[in-house]
Amino acid sequence: MAEKRDYYEVLGVAKTATTDEIKKAYKKLALQYHPDRHVNDSEEEKKAAEEKFKEAAEAYEVLSDQQKRQRYDQFGHAGVGGAAGGGFTNMEDVFSQFGDLFESWGMGGSFSSFFGGRGRGGQRVRRGSDLRVRVRLTLEEIATGVDKKIKVRKLVPCSRCNSTGSADGKGGETCPTCHGTGRVVRQQRGIFGMMQVQQDCPTCGGEGNVIKNKCPNCNGEGVVRDEEIINIHIPAGVSSGMQIPVEGKGNAAPHGGISGDLLVLVEEEEHKDFVRDGSDLIYNLLLDMPTAVLGGQVKIPTLTGEAKITITPGTQPGKVLRMRNKGLPIIDQYARQYGTGDLLINVGVYIPEHLNKDEKALIEKLQQSDNIRPGGADKKNFFKNLFS
Repeated sequence: MAEKRDYYEVLGVAKTATTDEIKKAYKKLALQYHPDRHVNDSEEEKKAAEEKFKEAAEAYEVLSDQQKRQRYDQFGHAGVGGAAGGGFTNMEDVFSQFGDLFESWGMGGSFSSFFGGRGRGGQRVRRGSDLRVRVRLTLEEIATGVDKKIKVRKLVPCSRCNSTGSADGKGGETCPTCHGTGRVVRQQRGIFGMMQVQQDCPTCGGEGNVIKNKCPNCNGEGVVRDEEIINIHIPAGVSSGMQIPVEGKGNAAPHGGISGDLLVLVEEEEHKDFVRDGSDLIYNLLLDMPTAVLGGQVKIPTLTGEAKITITPGTQPGKVLRMRNKGLPIIDQYARQYGTGDLLINVGVYIPEHLNKDEKALIEKLQQSDNIRPGGADKKNFFKNLFS
């Protein structure tokens, strides 16, 4: 499977493009590859136009939505899920997303029959709506990836009528208006003159049949509300705000149509020890004064257990120690891992606020030593390292 092209490249705009510039670029491509302009082309040329048309529509769907655009800019294709994750499967998907926009430009929906993307006999295949759920993850789960079981209340196929909507389970009767085609034709003036525009039949809603004796369990819809346990896999390295699509696990569609998707929104739980910085983790280590002066070994937590690190004598507050590959997986825009971040240890030194008589006497004695009092060069180096 070929990798998706960058959406900005598809529309031919810069990453700083405004919403109006994105819309203008999409309109230009939609007009260029609209099927009404390729009626006399060869089948190969029609197919190429279809792919360009769908590619432009997919790019526009993401970049015209501010939230989707922000996620795409941060995470690429893996961050937007939904249509961007799976693309449009046929021209009917494009029409369902952008039909109103095409109408406003004077462009009809006749390409549905031109490209043959409506299903059996041109009848409309309905699609269930998407669902969105939130999943809270610990840093430990994010580090390794995790499988979760979640309970979702959603629309499922009616078992009594086998999702047909009819009481006898055999489905509806042929629509008398469209004679089972699901489509009616009307004349419309567009930018290319008078055109014959096909639309969904108003009687049957494009399905080609009507149900007279409705199933009492689902009232003829073919779906009922119920709960389902769904297994989902969360890949390693995700972060808060990322959306993971689970295909076909959304609401079931009426009358045996295509189920929607389940969109899993990742939320990251706050960790008691670490602060996340991209793929790196930050741990604040507070040393006692003798260890900072004399050096030694201290234990620190990691995501996989405790580790020992060596503190060199004379370690200053603000020093950052680095443990390689002890952070989180680094993933690309397709959720593929290509490295691991680091654990950054931010060193602080605890200065006691209250001393007893003996402790105070020891500190006062140390205060007389020239090695305890900083010189000019020491001060310069300390603040240079602290703010570098």
